[in-house]
Amino acid sequence: MMEAADQTCIEIQHVSKKYKGAQENSLTDVSLQILTGDVFGLLGPNGAGKTTLISILCGIVPASSGDVSFFVGGQSLSEPQRKSRIGFVPQEYAFYQELTPRQNFDYFGAMYNIPRKQLEQRREYLLEVLGLSKASDNKVETFSGGMKRRVNLAIGIIHEPAILFLDEPTVGVDVQSRNAIIRYLQSVNEAGTTIIYTSHHMSEAEEFCKNIALIDHGKVIAKGGIQALKSEHNVSSLQSLFINLTGEAYRD
Repeated sequence: MMEAADQTCIEIQHVSKKYKGAQENSLTDVSLQILTGDVFGLLGPNGAGKTTLISILCGIVPASSGDVSFFVGGQSLSEPQRKSRIGFVPQEYAFYQELTPRQNFDYFGAMYNIPRKQLEQRREYLLEVLGLSKASDNKVETFSGGMKRRVNLAIGIIHEPAILFLDEPTVGVDVQSRNAIIRYLQSVNEAGTTIIYTSHHMSEAEEFCKNIALIDHGKVIAKGGIQALKSEHNVSSLQSLFINLTGEAYRD
């Protein structure tokens, strides 16, 4: 029997995506295996296809071809099961600015059908651990960027997902907020949640991720453990690896 850490969590097989009216594919024949308990980085320049791939994995857009399978505890997840076992924290704010954190958490928790008492406990825990308790009854529209990022994160994990997708979770925040968010996410991963993460912060990704896939022009150009990839390409940092493989030209 495989150890949990050796079990497949997500199997991506030959996934391609071409949007209607587009001349070229956004993704071409992408195949990846993500293991249970991993922190897996999907990295690449702007327009590389990262967000399209995450959107397919989260069921937001369909793939043009290929298959994606999810597993929790070694058991395959059906489409309905995926909605309750997957969390998604988008780059854009996904909450109601005119509501308080407590009201937002109650609203989104109810969408997941979390029992009332359990939701109250979960809400108060997240307010405390993410440093939002003192502002829990203030409208989110009055918050700093770092506080809004933490509200965004809390909503994505309110239902304690087994698999968590993070699209630029620390973009636009100060160093203290970024460190606090990453530390908390590390504790979430240590508790058993598999994390799939995108970011343009290469130093953050190098510290946070265990394995990565570099995507450019819709194709996987490198994948594996960070240290192994750095050794293979004879570079000292993930940023150097990124530049070596994707080039230095401007990306729009």
